[in-house]
Amino acid sequence: MLELLFLLLPVAAWYGWVMGRNSVRQAQRKQSSILAKHYYRGLNFLLSDEPDKAVDTLIKMIDLDSDTVETHIAMGKFFRHRGELDRAIRVHQNLVSKEEISASLRETALYELGRDYILAGFLERAENAFLQLMNSQKHFLNAQIQLFNIYQSTKDWPKAIELAEQMMGAGGDSEELCARVAHFYCEQASIEIRNNQFEIAESNLNKAIQADDNAVRPWLMLGQMAMKQEYYSAAIEHLEQVPVRDINWLSEAIPLIAECSEKLDDEQKFTHILERYWQHCATAYLAKVTQMAKNGQSSEAAEVLLEQLKKHPTMKGFKTLMALYIDLQEHEQSTNSLVLLKGLVEEQIKQRPKYRCHSCGFSGGQIHWLCPSCKKWGTVKPIKGLDGE
Repeated sequence: MLELLFLLLPVAAWYGWVMGRNSVRQAQRKQSSILAKHYYRGLNFLLSDEPDKAVDTLIKMIDLDSDTVETHIAMGKFFRHRGELDRAIRVHQNLVSKEEISASLRETALYELGRDYILAGFLERAENAFLQLMNSQKHFLNAQIQLFNIYQSTKDWPKAIELAEQMMGAGGDSEELCARVAHFYCEQASIEIRNNQFEIAESNLNKAIQADDNAVRPWLMLGQMAMKQEYYSAAIEHLEQVPVRDINWLSEAIPLIAECSEKLDDEQKFTHILERYWQHCATAYLAKVTQMAKNGQSSEAAEVLLEQLKKHPTMKGFKTLMALYIDLQEHEQSTNSLVLLKGLVEEQIKQRPKYRCHSCGFSGGQIHWLCPSCKKWGTVKPIKGLDGE
């Protein structure tokens, strides 16, 4: 009898294992059935244009099975794309509050929640969300981009500078980052210049130069700030650095240098600078021609300008050439025709944009260091060609 009992023990163990397995399968099938029921109910609410009930159903699903997190994230994004930000926030907030989901999925939900907050205008909440992701390997870079966008929108330049310096300290020394840091320092310096805090502004502009040695903006600002303080010799020294960094910005420096030279009553200094650069842009060669005409060399100036226009024609050049011909013209009828034509060209020039973004093509009549269209720094430059330089 005892031997028979020992023989039946394996059979009993096997039977218990089979029954337990069947019980687990039954529980799983029951849970899947409940989950499917909630899923199709939520989908029906959504298709029936009852999103609030759909959100409630989705939130119930989380309590039943955390494997549905990705579905919830996608549904929250769907609500956001539809402009239903309150529902998107509710879905993503619910996910972030769940302790049972994985850290990776919680970070994804937190990133999407931050994007919800930005579109809803809750920038402080969005900032807090993205700051929590600064240690995330998956979302670190995207969180930085979003934080930069927030600080640019709110013009919180000290925070933007702090974040950028942290990135540079962590080895992020790319050209784009260095250029962005330089612009942040310049933006902060602009505020200080308006408040006549020139020493602090100069310190920030020097930091901008250290961040990006190719930056043009800090040299232009240093020149303008020196002019504001009537330090004209120092202003010229700063402005001379502009074409060294980027010849495309020579057209912005030339008028300022001319003004400084006039204030100093030192035409020779301006002439020396023009000799190096006068053929590089319309503003420069027009300054040379104007200088020649001022010194009584109108005929020679017209010839120089005509030769330059043959190589690089511009509307500004044609207008100036007509002005020179008007001064030299002896016949009143011809003079009247040229005056009329000059006026028409001048009106056309006024209507044309002066600057264009090299990234998205946005154009306008004033400098935008941050392109209003594509939101990139330093991509807007003076237009070249017939309508520009």
